[in-house]
Amino acid sequence: MARYPSLAGKVVVVSGGASGIGAAIVEAFALQGSQVCFVDIDADAAQRTVAEVVARGVPPPAHAVCDLRDIEASLSAVQGLLAGRTPHALINNAGNDQAQPLGEVSPADWDDRVAVNLRHQFFLAQALSVPMRAAGQGAIVNLGSVAWRIGVPGVPVYCTLKSAVEGLTRSLARELGSDGIRVNAIAPGWVLTERQLAKAAADPGKSARYLERQCLKTHLGPADIAEMALWLCADESAMCTGQTFTVDGGVA
Repeated sequence: MARYPSLAGKVVVVSGGASGIGAAIVEAFALQGSQVCFVDIDADAAQRTVAEVVARGVPPPAHAVCDLRDIEASLSAVQGLLAGRTPHALINNAGNDQAQPLGEVSPADWDDRVAVNLRHQFFLAQALSVPMRAAGQGAIVNLGSVAWRIGVPGVPVYCTLKSAVEGLTRSLARELGSDGIRVNAIAPGWVLTERQLAKAAADPGKSARYLERQCLKTHLGPADIAEMALWLCADESAMCTGQTFTVDGGVA
């Protein structure tokens, strides 16, 4: 893993940091010497992530259990974790790609997917941009996906919302740039988290079919996305904002 001295001691907030890509991001920043805070709905997974970070010989990240669909509770949890400290970076990672065919989506389903995959990104960015503006610096990274670009079937709402992440990113970059805040997005391909490995096991041919389309014939892991998140929050990417960085092995 690359080392970024500019991240040492910086306060970093991660949503959905208990498992998968989020857990890899939490660990990556902790190993850089950042002061990491994360929120997640899964208390057991959060404890496992903290234990795994500590096992790497670095201080435990602070965390709180909350449902990011509840904006008021989420903002309260994050503010409690910050305890008056100024955040340097916000990684809007939490999301859910649960499959649901077009004909089965109800208005309640739609609203729930918006809350999980998009709404919290906006309101966490809105809240944490206030202290970032006061400090004259900050980095926000929103997790998108290449799913909408390649037209993954069975997840029409997820694809719609992940396309919206790119619009949100460009809009926030324009609005916050004069205050020294950079806003970028990462669009991963198929990342083999524990959740995705279970899906692959249920469909033995899925892995081979996906690699046929992917230029690089190696599956992505959570650490590949974490590496990009580190760079986007470090001084090395100081003039990058309003962009979506695709990490997909050449699928989209």
